Amino acid sequence: MMKTRFSFLLIFIICCTWCYAQFEAASYMINGYTLPYLVMYPKDYDASKQYPLLVFLHGAGERGDDNQKQLANGKDFLVNNFQSTYPAIVIAPQCPANTYWANVERSTVDNKTTFTFGLTDTPTPAMQTLTYLIRNWVASGKVDTHRVYAGGLSMGGMGTYELLWRMPDTFAAAFAICGGGDTRKVAASTANTALWIFHGDDDSVVPVQFSQDMYTEVKAAGNEVKYTEYPGVNHGSWINVFNSTELTPWLYSHKR
Repeated sequence: MMKTRFSFLLIFIICCTWCYAQFEAASYMINGYTLPYLVMYPKDYDASKQYPLLVFLHGAGERGDDNQKQLANGKDFLVNNFQSTYPAIVIAPQCPANTYWANVERSTVDNKTTFTFGLTDTPTPAMQTLTYLIRNWVASGKVDTHRVYAGGLSMGGMGTYELLWRMPDTFAAAFAICGGGDTRKVAASTANTALWIFHGDDDSVVPVQFSQDMYTEVKAAGNEVKYTEYPGVNHGSWINVFNSTELTPWLYSHKR
């Protein structure tokens, strides 16, 4: 029995090491602020070619500076989809602790957590550095600039929405999982960006109303938007999303 357990543990460690081995550690610094990130290149990467770029934003629980934790949710999804089937360059930055991607204020009302968006146009240092990082990659010559995508979960979903209105001429498509944002700014900035919104209808952390309102506003603006709501699912709706086979081909089908 002990030998069997050891074998399973060894296999688990090897698998985890292999997944992280697909990513290279890097960092980007501007104006004295450093943003760590991981980058994954497609299998059989050819430096003479240009590839789609996916910017993946993690949630609040993965903040820090170890440059690993940001892949706690979504690592397998990224490796399994963008290494070979839908080859793309993936960058996964890590937001420092005690701050957010988006400019958002969190509060508790009647024992329920809520968020307020759009209080200021000033970006957080993490968001400002992230926009410079993305521009740097887009201008690197490695990226197909017609196929730049963004997506994230929870706090990363909020960050995705903010990226869309801060960089309105950049993304061909984006996805936001259990997030929220400034509906008017996103609607006004996504005429040329397709958006797929996901949320669990039993989310006790980020109210599902944020995604419902975002869908309504973006749809009313005449922009391309999809909305998937998972019945009975709490905050971890990214599990449902990453187990689906529909998101990646949908992303990949969009160009600017």
